[in-house]
Amino acid sequence: MFKKLTLTAALALGLSAGGALAAGKAGEVTDYEFSFEGPFGTYDQAQLQRGLQVYTDVCAACHGLKFVPIRTLSDPQGPGMPEDQVRAYAEFFEVFDPAIDDFRVATPVDHFPESALETAPDLSLMAKARAGFSGPYGTGMNQLFRGMGGAEYIASLLTGYTGEEREEAGAILYENKAFPGGWISMAPPLWGDDVVYADGTEATLEQVSKDVSAFLMWTAEPKMMARKQAGLTGVIFLAVLSVLLYLTNKRLWASVKTSAKGQPAE
Repeated sequence: MFKKLTLTAALALGLSAGGALAAGKAGEVTDYEFSFEGPFGTYDQAQLQRGLQVYTDVCAACHGLKFVPIRTLSDPQGPGMPEDQVRAYAEFFEVFDPAIDDFRVATPVDHFPESALETAPDLSLMAKARAGFSGPYGTGMNQLFRGMGGAEYIASLLTGYTGEEREEAGAILYENKAFPGGWISMAPPLWGDDVVYADGTEATLEQVSKDVSAFLMWTAEPKMMARKQAGLTGVIFLAVLSVLLYLTNKRLWASVKTSAKGQPAE
């Protein structure tokens, strides 16, 4: 029985691997620089606010952020928007309220709306779910110093369109260097000149892609800075504790070692 189960599992893994190979080669992910990378990195509030603008102007037409409360836009470790601006921003959306069995204007306590299209995935956890050059299957040190790679993957995907198209099974596919297999059903969402930043930053394709990628990284990891601070505090505490334990051990056993050295050899 165990032998049959083993053979079945091996066959299933073989078919899965074959299907993955048949799907095409892995995409090319560019190693973009982000402020939140590394053990001491932090989110750039200005970049997060620009990314929110890109999401609102472009991405929100199809994609949602159903796991993200609107009130978190005022998080000082996130976009850091003033509360009055958050309230004004929430009024751009409508949410379904079961209490009145109808739609109403959103408030900061509500979450972002869900995706408008069934084929458009929710972006709340996209940056964490997608692994780039140093994702879950990379080395631990690589992830520590270069991040998970999800933001790099998203930025590479948005800038990876070549302009080539093809029709397959009645659907239009677009060539993308970052997408596994090389062809994606999503048309290029960004062109670089379709966003006018409120802070005057030049909206190139790469700039816009990096800004919205950083914002999506924050939606997936809103407590990243707090975790880094807690981890650093823990490392410092353990280092101090190790030194104290070493000195205590030497002091406790100093007399025993001294007396042992003074005894004549037999």
